[in-house]
Amino acid sequence: MNCRNLLSVILLLFSPAVFASDIIGNLKAFSQLYKNELGNVKPCANTRLQRYAVCANALRNDGNGPFILHHGEPTQNVAVLFHGLSDSPYFMRAIAANLHANGFTVIVPLLPGHGLRDADEDMEDRQLAERWQRHVDDIMVLADKFGNDKFIGGFSTGGALAVDQYLDDPEGISGIMLFSGALALTDNAESMWKIWGIKTIASWIDGEYETHGPNPYKYPSVAGFAGLELMDIIDSIRNRLEAGKRIEVPLFVAHSQADGTTPITGVRSLLANSEATNTFFEIDEGYDLCHADLPLNTKLVADMHFKTSMVNPNERCAVPKANPLYRQMMFMLNAFIDANTQKGATQYDVNRPAPIELPKPPPGLKQGNSLNGNF
Repeated sequence: MNCRNLLSVILLLFSPAVFASDIIGNLKAFSQLYKNELGNVKPCANTRLQRYAVCANALRNDGNGPFILHHGEPTQNVAVLFHGLSDSPYFMRAIAANLHANGFTVIVPLLPGHGLRDADEDMEDRQLAERWQRHVDDIMVLADKFGNDKFIGGFSTGGALAVDQYLDDPEGISGIMLFSGALALTDNAESMWKIWGIKTIASWIDGEYETHGPNPYKYPSVAGFAGLELMDIIDSIRNRLEAGKRIEVPLFVAHSQADGTTPITGVRSLLANSEATNTFFEIDEGYDLCHADLPLNTKLVADMHFKTSMVNPNERCAVPKANPLYRQMMFMLNAFIDANTQKGATQYDVNRPAPIELPKPPPGLKQGNSLNGNF
């Protein structure tokens, strides 16, 4: 083979067409993962450049489906973000977009039992936690095909699953990102979990699980049984940390002191068991920021079209509100990316705002216990 022919072969191997072929195959593999859970999958009605979403008739609407934000070819960094208990990938949209703008491929899966028109059987499945964990395993294997350095994280239950995965198989994970990470539940919930036979009782109390409510992207309540399944995962994480396992990759943690659903003590304990340099974005209790509101910006809240008439608006945390420190939270996340990636902040270096001080909490806010939220 002469030099000219050799050069032609090399150019072909590294051409955009070859990369495009690879990415299409990987996106199809992502879709295939959901056929067992959702049945026949279909193209989503609304598509955008560099966004691949999976839709199905079994879902409440297209916005509940899993999605990938890509760049048409493998990237240096890949982020996998899992949503919380009772909600859907919708809640990860804004954070995913921020990471994508920083050059990441971002995978936002749909956990088994979520986003469905009918979830009654799923929310009382004795293997529910194991199904979540198996899906995390499958997604992380697929994530290898989208890039080199993997970051795993999520909101609430998604954060717990991310930590669980790292402790089980840390190889290839470069960092963890937790948003209201469910590393602890309320004292009442944790005490209930210890009662023998409580899962059977919880299933009876849950009755026929209702999936339709005021929020098109979130179930109207958390199934008690599913919450106990989450507690199994939290307990497993604690046991491994107590046995001497440590988090050896950088952690980004964002959490509200006023979170009455997943107390901040859980992530503080996790940070105490970390041996890396971490970023802790701790939101003062004076902001009275509810658990489920931490990942929301103003656009997500507006696009949610929440039916306020179906709830008591005077009840704390009943109506979704944007995180008042969302911009500052993203600034800190971008700084975390800069410090812990080879190719971070690709679209933010020039336009990123200068560092700013966190504003003081609004005066006169009343504190209280969370009455409504995701795990």
